[in-house]
Amino acid sequence: MRLDQLVAAALTPEYSRSQAARMIKAGCVTLNGEPTRAAAALRRGDRVAITPAPPPPSLPPPESAPAIDVMFADTELIVVNKPAGMTVHPAPGNPHSTLVDALLARFPELAAMAEPDGVMRPGIVHRLDKETSGVMVVARTPFARTALSRQFKDRTVRKIYLAIVRGVVARDRVTIARPLGRHPTERKRMSVRSRNPRDAVSHVTVLHRFADREAPATLVRVRPETGRTHQIRVHLASIGHPCLGDPLYGGGNPTRGADRPADANFGRQALHALTLTLTHPRRGERLEFIAPLPLDMADYLAARSLDTSASTINQWAHNE
Repeated sequence: MRLDQLVAAALTPEYSRSQAARMIKAGCVTLNGEPTRAAAALRRGDRVAITPAPPPPSLPPPESAPAIDVMFADTELIVVNKPAGMTVHPAPGNPHSTLVDALLARFPELAAMAEPDGVMRPGIVHRLDKETSGVMVVARTPFARTALSRQFKDRTVRKIYLAIVRGVVARDRVTIARPLGRHPTERKRMSVRSRNPRDAVSHVTVLHRFADREAPATLVRVRPETGRTHQIRVHLASIGHPCLGDPLYGGGNPTRGADRPADANFGRQALHALTLTLTHPRRGERLEFIAPLPLDMADYLAARSLDTSASTINQWAHNE
């Protein structure tokens, strides 16, 4: 047995194997009195010691912590409607005003959920791109973190996105099954032509076609089976219909304007995580959350006289 397997088994259900590996890397686990690797093989008679991670530093709420729309919260879960333009957690180039900052300011006890190696991603079990808006779930306890991570891994979490894409999508339904990985030469991009792809499947349903002669576009509903980085954006671009306003996969900067009038409505990719359906870690019941349309998408649809009432959005969320 590997060391990380033993540690994960000893700490289940609060800690997963990946979290056990981070504890080992952080020096919270020793083998025969010495720090070692997560992959170290155990033998009869070995002594494994697990010590608690040091308490996280006291973090005052960031002065510039942004406000966040909390859709639901109980002792295990926090569900938020992430706005476009907000990074989920601190990263190079985006150290402040993140979703994590907003959560710590409102739920300071989440600081205790920091990883043993000091990485501040408390309760984060999935992510949305910075410029993608919509519903996200955050774990409030180690037990919920492990249970939710398992649901995402087992693909039992149901996700529905809305996207406004360039051009008129001809078919009413399209299943895109194209493996994704890092672009062969551009490391910030993902691609269906990667040298090391992983399976990726997205189901696309046309909701409305805007047959504008100058700026044709289509409102689509996307249900991803998998959760690869940039999956929906890359898949839509791969069939010739990138999200409006997507500077990375849409063929250029949308703010240039005149050559792509449809894109001028958006300063970011027109992609919104509409619904998230999951199983509550403790109660076992299925929960569904629907995030309201962001202002830019709502204005775009209203300007084209498309009904965006609650009943219509409910149909978009549920009709395959």
